[in-house]
This record gives sequence, structure tokens and C-alpha cells, in this order.
Amino acid sequence: MARLIFTQQLARLTEVPDIDTRAPTLRGALESAFAANPRLRGYILDEQGHLRANVAIFIDGLRVHDRIGLDQAIGSSSSIYVMQALSGG
Repeated sequence: MARLIFTQQLARLTEVPDIDTRAPTLRGALESAFAANPRLRGYILDEQGHLRANVAIFIDGLRVHDRIGLDQAIGSSSSIYVMQALSGG
């Protein structure tokens, strides 16, 4: 199964359990996490269901660039990391 992993920055805001999922797409994997903790949805997605600007997702080490569809395929052994995007100077 693919594993969805939320970094500790998000844990300051709400519960972020690691989720094992059989979902074939990123959106399906995220929906599995939202089923486990509905509050998490508001931290990850905006009102239109798009990835928030301050969130970055990596699938097997590659950054997700489609912030709207979230329909990237995930493999049965994929690792998906969800984190707050940090900026500074």
C-alpha cells in the first residue's frame, strides 16, 4: 500500500496520522486522510478543493506541480509526503 506521511509542521495544527491507502491517485489518498481527520482538509485544500499555496506534496521524491486536479497516479508502494512550504530570506 502507498503511505501518506504528514510532516510535523502540520501536527502543530491538528492530528496528522500516517495513512496507508490503496487509492490510485493523489486526491484519493488525500481523501483517505480526510476521512481519518476531517479537520485536516482545511489545512491542505482551499475552498475550491485545490492544494493550498503554503502546502507542498512530494510523491516518491518528486514535487507535485498540479495543485488543482491532484490526479497524479500513485503506485502501490509510493511514499507521499505532505508538508507546509516554507519561505524566508
